[in-house]
Amino acid sequence: MAREGRGRLSSLDLLPEEAQDDLVWALGQLNERKRTQADILFELNDRLEAKSVEGVSKSAFNRKAVAISRAAARMAEQRAIFAGVADHLSPENIDQGNVALGEFLKTLIAEIVSRHEDGLSPKEAMELARGFQSAVSAQQISSKRRSHVEAEREARANAEKTAAAVGAVAQKAGLSAATVDKLKSEILGIQRAA
Repeated sequence: MAREGRGRLSSLDLLPEEAQDDLVWALGQLNERKRTQADILFELNDRLEAKSVEGVSKSAFNRKAVAISRAAARMAEQRAIFAGVADHLSPENIDQGNVALGEFLKTLIAEIVSRHEDGLSPKEAMELARGFQSAVSAQQISSKRRSHVEAEREARANAEKTAAAVGAVAQKAGLSAATVDKLKSEILGIQRAA
């Protein structure tokens, strides 16, 4: 059974505002993983005592340390997963992934609906409809973005071809490099790199 509310406050939760910088320091020390938890707690309590603030209990600090450790492990796992796929996340591949994910979500929604023999509650139906709508919207956005990226790529290629053609014609006509640059700037909006 899930616990309702926030539960009993620990000694960490009860620290006053003037002790928050010390708490941030201690949590940072835990994240660095260079010192023992007991050593950090001892120094934290010394800092709090200097401010006339009641110290933190060992059990509350241990619970916080465990929570931080778990969060750090989850983040490291997520970074490792992302690092494994990051090389494949070009604009074209992202769009393909969005389309595949959208199709997967649509199939999943259809399966959920088919498994509910008694039907869905209005709230469940609305949530599934929103999920379906979000999947379709993501696919449309990916399609538009892909079209935009392709149009930009084509425009760049055309500008480069035109610039090369202007340069070739100008060179045959015996025009100076400054004149060629001026023509490119006026006709194509291309500025020479400094």
